[in-house]
Amino acid sequence: MTVFAKLTRSELRLYLREPMLVFWGLIFPSVLVVILGCVPAFRQSNPDIGGRRVIDLYVGIAVILTVAMLALQVAPAVLATYRERGILRRLATTPAPPAALLGAQLVVSMLTAVVSIGLVLLVGRLGFDVALPRRPAGFLLAFLLTAGAALAIGLLVAALAPSGKAANAIGSVLFFPTMFFAGLWTPREAFPEVLRRISDLTPLGAGEKAVAAAMSGSWPSWGSLTVLVAYMVVFGFAAARLFRWE
Repeated sequence: MTVFAKLTRSELRLYLREPMLVFWGLIFPSVLVVILGCVPAFRQSNPDIGGRRVIDLYVGIAVILTVAMLALQVAPAVLATYRERGILRRLATTPAPPAALLGAQLVVSMLTAVVSIGLVLLVGRLGFDVALPRRPAGFLLAFLLTAGAALAIGLLVAALAPSGKAANAIGSVLFFPTMFFAGLWTPREAFPEVLRRISDLTPLGAGEKAVAAAMSGSWPSWGSLTVLVAYMVVFGFAAARLFRWE
């Protein structure tokens, strides 16, 4: 545990030394909420999305955005770069096993996500009167399962990518379509029925649906939670089987 704690502190320091990573993973989701919240039309009830305000929806979408950036773009690139440079192979000869470094990287991603999401909720509440999650337990469960599903996919990317640059490119290719289905460009509530059904079967679409339900006061549907668990188990198993330390 001492070795793991030291690795986690080291990974956290390395992360905080990268201004662009800190901005995109920690600050940008809150900036997005501020930008959208400053649009007057987004602060008014919209009959096309059930009478809700657009800004209310985008706070939940910003939560998913945080998870997606950390899981699909940051973590895979870091882990693939470590393997490419031989860091994981060298760790195997020390008291710090390579798996401990992988775990430390996941902990750093989760800590960053928690802080970023806290900022998103705070900005939404204080700046634009967006209600905090009315089902805190459901929100926490939705967040953890969404993060688990996204990180499992990110680990599979890290397992298969031959280099850090390749992992970053693959993560970016996955990021945009999955965030489309999560409603980043058009809220899911405005999707046609067929597109919404497809979205419900994607990891971030199901995650956004679960998060939105918890924020509005409902328990996340078992369908959404089942989809998230399925992605986490299937991609996590594949990543564990295929991950190469050198």
